[in-house]
Amino acid sequence: MKKTIKEVIVVEGRDDISAVKAAVDAEIIQTNGFAIRKKGNIEKLRVAYENKGIIVLTDPDFVGEELRKYILKFFPEAKQAYISRKEGSKDGDIGVENATPEAIIKALENAKCEVVQTTEAIFTMEILMDHKLSGFTESKELREKLGTELRIGYSNAKQFLSKLNRYGITMDQFLAAIDNIKKTKEN
Repeated sequence: MKKTIKEVIVVEGRDDISAVKAAVDAEIIQTNGFAIRKKGNIEKLRVAYENKGIIVLTDPDFVGEELRKYILKFFPEAKQAYISRKEGSKDGDIGVENATPEAIIKALENAKCEVVQTTEAIFTMEILMDHKLSGFTESKELREKLGTELRIGYSNAKQFLSKLNRYGITMDQFLAAIDNIKKTKEN
């Protein structure tokens, strides 16, 4: 059974996500390299940083190190995980996507990641549907408002459900945020 990591892991690309998911159970944010500079991307990291903490796991190359430095300017207390060039090399290509699950786990452990016990999920898809957060015309807009209210950002229904459970949002926080949205709508 894979370890569940509390922090959000920040990687460069889609293939890195696959490699990390093969090693651990964690929420992962992809930067798309320096596309992180685009509006809203740093805010997405900020939400993760403030709610759960982040672990930066970039490629062991020049671009990866520059990206790491850029992220650390905004989040100096972010944990840092490193794989060696040897661990990330395959057929002349260097990157997290080439690392074995064991190398990724070792890097995360060295970064002092927090392993959490998997608990039963509080939120279900039925709860989202009961509150019109999935399956309704207005669901996307409601998830966007609720994501802002709870400071977990916007996601599709499936990802939103995962965030609610992973970020440790309580049912009381959830219901209070929904009430705030309703009150704002009424005014």
